[in-house]
Amino acid sequence: MPRAVITGIGFITSIGNSRTDVLRSLRELRHGFKTVEFLGNPRIPVRVVGAVEGFETDSTNWRDWRYPERYRFGPEALRSVSPHGLYALCACEQALEDARLGAGDLADGETGLFCASAGSPFLFYHYLRQQEEARGERGSPMGMVSSIAGTLNFNLAAHYHIRGAVCGFVSACASSSHALGYAIDEIRLGRQRRVLVVGAEETHAETVLPFAAMRALSVNPDPGSASRPFDRRRDGFVSSGGAAVMVVEEAGLAAERGAPVYAELAGWGQAGDGHNVALSHPEGSGLAQAMRRALRDAATPPDGIDYVNAHATSTPVGDRSEAAALKAVFCAGGRPAISSTKALTGHALSMAGVLEAAICALAVRDGFVPGCAHLVEPDPACDGLRLPLETVEARPRAVLNNSSGFGGSNVCHVLKPFPA
Repeated sequence: MPRAVITGIGFITSIGNSRTDVLRSLRELRHGFKTVEFLGNPRIPVRVVGAVEGFETDSTNWRDWRYPERYRFGPEALRSVSPHGLYALCACEQALEDARLGAGDLADGETGLFCASAGSPFLFYHYLRQQEEARGERGSPMGMVSSIAGTLNFNLAAHYHIRGAVCGFVSACASSSHALGYAIDEIRLGRQRRVLVVGAEETHAETVLPFAAMRALSVNPDPGSASRPFDRRRDGFVSSGGAAVMVVEEAGLAAERGAPVYAELAGWGQAGDGHNVALSHPEGSGLAQAMRRALRDAATPPDGIDYVNAHATSTPVGDRSEAAALKAVFCAGGRPAISSTKALTGHALSMAGVLEAAICALAVRDGFVPGCAHLVEPDPACDGLRLPLETVEARPRAVLNNSSGFGGSNVCHVLKPFPA
């Protein structure tokens, strides 16, 4: 069976807009949060967000956007994208350069594109209001393709002339993890030799504040402690956005091109909670099953995992559920280091899975394990788990990456050094 490897990574994130910057932030446990005032309303209690620096995308008109000069996109690329589509384009350019690919290499019919995003509520609201004000007599011809949930796959497939499999994934915070898992399967089954996996999100009020209505967001006004997974005093997650892109290839193809390899995607698994539309199962049963399936797929016992990048978003219920799942899986053997890099990046919603898988790939290649930033007093539910407070400078033999989404969608990946 062909083996799937990671040959390119691109980052537009709250902790850096390049691999070098992200790696430095991870090693130094440097967060990417800042204080904001949504909708000009100081009474809104949510005051901290994971900000993307170097971009100005508050206008609904792409002509007003500002972004780093290293990227060059013409009107034909930008007129039908959202702000997070711009982030995705920039991250794709990084990933292709990293993988030593040109845009022409993607039109071979054996390269696919799997994307994840919630769309752009910011633009969608703008276009609906515009239509209502005109009483339905006019509207933007690009309104739909720039704002609905499939906007990334629509635009990126056209921009890069991709003729392989093109698909969007929608499973909330597990979306890009599903995209990555199915990319692994496409390569293993010989259906594609290469897949671009893309996740991107925005941090406009229209995307962030609905989670405040669910009481899922932190109301801690301190950027240095608002996101603190597994801490007893956590009170919700900090929303973030940007884009993360991975180039996943069949190992033989990477070897033919002489492409550098970050890590092997050795296995993945998924399972549902069957419990609640929004809350994780209190015993973490679905996530535990997904972890076991990923380990089995990767032919790796629990004691073969040296690091787990937990989904832990810093919500009271979610972190406690994941702690229970981790204890259930690793009680029989192994005591891996566990941390959630959302303490630094915030929760990037549907792009979180591919972002954190890319972080795991850096950990495997560069030989380190990110510590538990902002963890002061671990929740008693975490007793027995190994939660290092500082970065550990050691190369993990294998890494497990966890993701969970609304409705109890749980997805896990196992990454290993390559060649083994």
